[in-house]
Amino acid sequence: MNESTRALFERYHAAWTAHDPDAIATMHSADSVFHVHAGQQPARGPEAIRQAAAGVFALVPDLRFEPVSLRVGADYWVAEWTMTGTTPTGAPVEIDLVDVVSVEAGLVTSKQSYLDGAAMQAAVNA
Repeated sequence: MNESTRALFERYHAAWTAHDPDAIATMHSADSVFHVHAGQQPARGPEAIRQAAAGVFALVPDLRFEPVSLRVGADYWVAEWTMTGTTPTGAPVEIDLVDVVSVEAGLVTSKQSYLDGAAMQAAVNA
C-alpha cells in the first residue's frame, strides 16, 4: 500500500464525511473528472466537482458512508460503501456504492462512482 495515497484517501473521505465540497474540490487536479454512473454527466475540473458534491449533499443532507471494503495502491483506491441517510422529503436512503479513484501527484485525477441506480431513483422519487 502506498502511504501517500492512503493519506490522501483519509483526507478525502474526511471531507466527504464533513460534507465539505470546498475541501473535496481542493484535492482534485485541474483536469479531474467526477462521474456518478447513474445517468449524470461527468463533472470536470474542481469547480464543477465542488458543485456536484454540493448537489449530492443537498439531495441527502445527512448522507453517511458506511465502509465495506478498501483497496489502496500507489496511484489508486477502490472503496466499497453503503450510503445511508434521508432525503429532504423524509425518504430513507440506502444505496450500495463503489468508488474507483485514480491519483497522480497527490491529487485525485478521476473519481468514478458506481451505484445502485434503481435504489437511488426509488429514494429520490419517494
